[in-house]
Amino acid sequence: MPTPAISVVMSVFNGERFLAPAIESVLAQDFADFEFFILDDGSWDGSTRIIRRYAEADSRIRPILRENRGLIASLNEMIELSRAPIIARMDADDICRPDRFGKQIGFLAGHPDYGVVGSWSEDIDENGDKLFRTGPDHPETHEELLTAIECGGQLICHPAAMYRKAVVESVGRYHAAFQHCEDFDLWLRLSSVTRLGNIPERLLRYRRYSTQVSSRHATEQQIGTAVAQAAWRERKAGRADPTADLDRLPSIEELDHLFQRPGIARKVREQVVLSLLYSASALRGEGFDLLIRHLRDGGRRSGMWRTVARLVRFGEPGRALRLAATLTTSTSP
Repeated sequence: MPTPAISVVMSVFNGERFLAPAIESVLAQDFADFEFFILDDGSWDGSTRIIRRYAEADSRIRPILRENRGLIASLNEMIELSRAPIIARMDADDICRPDRFGKQIGFLAGHPDYGVVGSWSEDIDENGDKLFRTGPDHPETHEELLTAIECGGQLICHPAAMYRKAVVESVGRYHAAFQHCEDFDLWLRLSSVTRLGNIPERLLRYRRYSTQVSSRHATEQQIGTAVAQAAWRERKAGRADPTADLDRLPSIEELDHLFQRPGIARKVREQVVLSLLYSASALRGEGFDLLIRHLRDGGRRSGMWRTVARLVRFGEPGRALRLAATLTTSTSP
């Protein structure tokens, strides 16, 4: 078989609800020279049946059906199997614009110094209706992306990313320790070996709903993000990355030992807490315990009384009272 220009990689776990339109949006691309890996990561819903049906109808689809191993293992497996020099990411609940692949591969062809290109996205709800955006769009140039790393901004929307296989393999692909923020860690590692950017067009319709991974694992995601940034600062300073060979991240309390420097754990905890103050799922879960620990350690309290009111709105009056009591008895550093 001739080598395709692009290998598309999509991992699916119990994704039957949105899977068909996601697959169809890839098959409808106006740039058609691709192979399409769809890996069913141990689904027990109707995902396997849907994948088989589309694979029978389109020879570009290369289905992989196996037991559950997790997203990071699935992505690394598909990268290894990919025959094309360019890989396009796609999620099983989003929708590509028909010209996405053509515009991104055109960008990479015209910018050989760029190893990764994403795009802006349009947020949609579970019914496919457009959502109102409140935050800034992703940075366009590599220089803007480096600034975003420094200030904790968005980098590249993972399912909108297209990258050169060789450059991703040169940094060890996705790292197992960074579950639920594996893309953010990868972008940080790639930022020192290649240029990254985004096409300022909404080439992906990004679906947001309450049961998606980023909502269910908000606290774990933010912890991983903060640790990835700490590791990036180590590399930037010319020191060894203590997370490079980890299969999982240690607890926040163990980070001072991991990085061999005091103050890392406290800094990470504060960053995580401040990023979760508007997340109902996080404040109903382990994020609330991190918030209390942060305050008892003398952490920053600015805006915390508004979080008390927010907890009431989230239907958590008991936690609101506990936070108010902590704010009353805690002292500022």
